Parts: sequence; C-alpha cells; structure tokens
Amino acid sequence: MTIAGAASTVRSALRDAEERLTAAGSVSARLDAELLLADALGVDRAALYARADRALPTEATAAFAHHLGRRAASEPVAYVLGRRAFRRLELEIDDRVLIPRPETELLVEVALDALPHGGRVHDVGTGSGAIALALKDERPDLVVSASDLSASAVAVARTNATRLGLDVALSCAAGVPAADFDLVVANLPYIRDDEWAGLAPDIVRYEPREALLGGGPDGLEAIRELIAAVPSGMRLALEHAPAQAASVRALLREAESRRGLSGEEDVTLGAAP
Repeated sequence: MTIAGAASTVRSALRDAEERLTAAGSVSARLDAELLLADALGVDRAALYARADRALPTEATAAFAHHLGRRAASEPVAYVLGRRAFRRLELEIDDRVLIPRPETELLVEVALDALPHGGRVHDVGTGSGAIALALKDERPDLVVSASDLSASAVAVARTNATRLGLDVALSCAAGVPAADFDLVVANLPYIRDDEWAGLAPDIVRYEPREALLGGGPDGLEAIRELIAAVPSGMRLALEHAPAQAASVRALLREAESRRGLSGEEDVTLGAAP
C-alpha cells in the first residue's frame, strides 16, 4: 500500500496509514498516523478533521510517505518528528537520547514538591535535558544543573536549553559534582539484561541501549552506584520500575515511593545512608 496516488485526501490518507501501521505492529496506529500527517501538513491534529476532505498537496504527500515509511519500520514517532512534548516544554529529540516518557513527569512533580525556594538541584543522566529543563521552567527560583556520561546527549540537552532560554548548567561527567545540593534527581537505566529481548521493537532497534540497561540481576546497579557516590544524608528522587520500589526504598533512609497516574510506584524519594 502506498500513500502517494491512492490517498488523495486527509481522510483517505489517515485511513490507509492506519491500516499500514497496524499491519506493521503499531499499537497506536491511528494516533501515529495523525501526528505524522499533521507534521507533513504543518498543522495541529485538530486541524486534520476540520477539513478532512481536502486534497493533500504534493509536498505534504511526499513528506507523509517518508514519515510513514520510517514509522512502519518501527522507528518511534518522536524520532521521526524530531521532537517530544514533556510537561510544558517541546524538546528536540533524536536517537542520541532516550525519549522522555509520561511516567517521568512524576519525578518532576516530586522534585518540585521537595525543593525549597532557591534550592539547588542536580539531574544525573539528563539525556535530552527533560527533567532539568522542566524544573527550571516551572521553578525559575531553582539553581539547576545536569550531567550525562554521553557527550552526544549533553549536546542535545544544550540545544534544548538554548532554544528554550532556560539557564541550566550542563556538563559531560559521571556521578554528582561536589556541591551542597538540596536534591539530586535521576532517571537512570533500570531495565534488567534479561528483559531486553522482550521489549518493543521501537525501543530495541532505536533507543540508546546504555540509557536503558541498569546492570545487575535486578537492574539497579546504576542506582546503587549513584546512592553510594553522594554524601550521607543527601536527598535523592529516583525513577524506577514499579516492581523495584521496595528495593529502592531499602537503599535509602526515610524513603517513600510515590504513585503516578497509573497508580504504580514509579518514583522514590529518600536520603542516602
């Protein structure tokens, strides 16, 4: 099935695209098709249905066909479009960084609640800069810094910070800088090695493996290393898999896990022992 020629209107293009993406294994085929076509037309999703019977311009048809081919090969929509919404921000995204997930918004909420006015916070493993930039965007009073082991990831985060006009100090480094932080936040890799093969093709084929695999039989090696690296008593807010919540609490003092919109324990707040 091809979009060019056969699909001459918005309505028929969406129908054909949904069929193709469903056959390719997408579990969100209709949404994917809408996002990709809206981008090709340079409009928002709602505008697609305002004029659903209009003919597709030649340029939009070609752009949509290109987008659709990439998505049919399991490439994530965020990488195809080069952007991802996260809280109030729109971030530039590519395969150098992990795609920010809705679950990670809970980590931002926990940090915002935990930080005093003018507090100092550091984001470890910042990737696209999503967490650090959201914190600075929503709390300009905070002193925010962030780091990542990957120079490529830091480059993406720096591009986002500059474009959004947010003052976040970014560095390519391991661990936490020597400073008196009120809070350290991190969405570190926490997937077990034996889980990798069972993940969706979108993840396995395209997202950076080093940003996902946490190490050790329980996937918590990266989290353990971070907790061991910070001074005793320093507070941390950590994202993890719901099944890991009890284990993460056991690594911290005065720890509590928070539930997100799904009702799962996705984030734990506590102090280093």
